[in-house]
Amino acid sequence: MGILNVTPDSFFDGGLYKDAKSILTKVEKMVTDGATFIDIGAYSSRPNAPHVSEEEEKQRLLPIVKLVLEKFPETLISVDTFRSEIAKEAIAIGAAMVNDISAGNLDDKMMETVGKLSVPYMMMHMQGTPKTMQQNPSYDDVMKDIIKELSAKVALAKSHKINDIIVDPGFGFGKTIAHNYTILKQLRLFEMLDCPILAGVSRKSMIYKVLETSPQEALNGTSVLHTIALQNGATILRVHDVKEAVECVKLVEMIR
Repeated sequence: MGILNVTPDSFFDGGLYKDAKSILTKVEKMVTDGATFIDIGAYSSRPNAPHVSEEEEKQRLLPIVKLVLEKFPETLISVDTFRSEIAKEAIAIGAAMVNDISAGNLDDKMMETVGKLSVPYMMMHMQGTPKTMQQNPSYDDVMKDIIKELSAKVALAKSHKINDIIVDPGFGFGKTIAHNYTILKQLRLFEMLDCPILAGVSRKSMIYKVLETSPQEALNGTSVLHTIALQNGATILRVHDVKEAVECVKLVEMIR
């Protein structure tokens, strides 16, 4: 899953894709490099991210979904939003699935809406909100707590007749670095939810803070963690660098 952030303030590529040419060039590269999906987001979910109104998110996101589908009509687009109305409008113009960082917690109409749309739904675990999630993340038992919460969310999604559910443990979303590595080490435990597992670790602080570098220098570390995630049960990688992630997938498949 290739990431396309059309936000001015995302932690790695904020502000890079402002015009049609840069956006289409990026999408073409990701598709050529082997991306199965393109995940388009217009609301930065980095720690302490400022609030973006629904109208502003809509004005940022929907024209880009249209633009990408006009140029690359076969592309499977995932919309990265926690707002049901935006999800509904994006699917109406051709997006294929919804990626919700809040698993319905930030919009109680989201699951009902996705069920009616009959599209796949990616639900991520997050403690708090993007603005508060890293202030003091704490768990009694990080794996048990997250699996319990996601299990309840999967049941709720199924009650709304959502048939295709993907779970994301939410690396970096209300977790310390130690929490993140515990989750990565025990990722296979999420298989008990009987859903595909999405891993989103690309260039995150769990990599560059350990290596004492920066997001820009975290590609090698990202590839290492992608490999571990795949070996531990991840079925989808959400990435900034598609070519390198596809290489990880191919090499891990050879081991299998």
